[in-house]
Amino acid sequence: MTLPLHFSDEVANARAHGQPIVALESTIITHGMPWPQNVDTAREVEMLIRDNGAIPATIAVLDGRLHIGLSDAELETLGQAQDVAKLSRADLAACIATGGTGATTVAATMIAAHLAGIEVFATGGIGGVHRGAEDSFDISADLQELAKTPVTVVAAGAKAILDIPKTLEVLETLGVPVIAFGQAEFPAFWSRSSGLPAPLSMEDPAQIAQAMKTRTAMGLAGGHLVANPIPAADEIPTEVITPVIEDALAAARDKGIAAKSVTPFLLDRIFHATEGASLVANVALVKNNARLAARIARALVS
Repeated sequence: MTLPLHFSDEVANARAHGQPIVALESTIITHGMPWPQNVDTAREVEMLIRDNGAIPATIAVLDGRLHIGLSDAELETLGQAQDVAKLSRADLAACIATGGTGATTVAATMIAAHLAGIEVFATGGIGGVHRGAEDSFDISADLQELAKTPVTVVAAGAKAILDIPKTLEVLETLGVPVIAFGQAEFPAFWSRSSGLPAPLSMEDPAQIAQAMKTRTAMGLAGGHLVANPIPAADEIPTEVITPVIEDALAAARDKGIAAKSVTPFLLDRIFHATEGASLVANVALVKNNARLAARIARALVS
């Protein structure tokens, strides 16, 4: 069976000429931001990657075809689409097989990027261990994917709505290298610090690229998580965002929100509670991650 991969003209040209490529997820477009800000932000993030010497490849499933890179028209259509499936490892193949349309999470984007030969992926924050997971067993597939699939994920840490200490413990158990960029502490998405030390710290994208090459040469499975703190000027301090997160979590429990519905509910609740400040910070950290991912991708091919 031939995989239904569809490369955009820009990505196909980059592959043919050995140019650095950075994968981008699509759930941030369909589930993370309202239209038209979602499409505007996606275009800005793609342009930042180009400005930093790499080619962007936004990934999504459109009518049963796994797209590696979207045209401007496809991006616009996806940004306005309704009832788009949120795809992870469990349902990516089923969506393709049934001719569906879906946006890729971190896990699904890693799978698609690896199939396309792309080694670096920029996102906002990874999923992880949800609070109360000892009862709900709600743990994101992103963590297992990082242990299996050789793609380096640049994120502003784990989403702050999660149980970050448990997320780091699971990553350690799974053998995933967690590298904080430019600081010793693990960042907490909207905030630069989680109060927890990062397992590893590096200051140079070239060092990260070399670690990737060394891991491959050693035959070790899985990728890297590069935890890139949000710029200081854009962060929401921990003491400000923590009570807002706690209120949102309580509301989710009261309403019985569970499974894939939890994260979108919490992010929407936090957006309104912060009068939009959480979304402004989210956009800033995604752009910051895109810039770093492009630098790492360039170092890989140099």
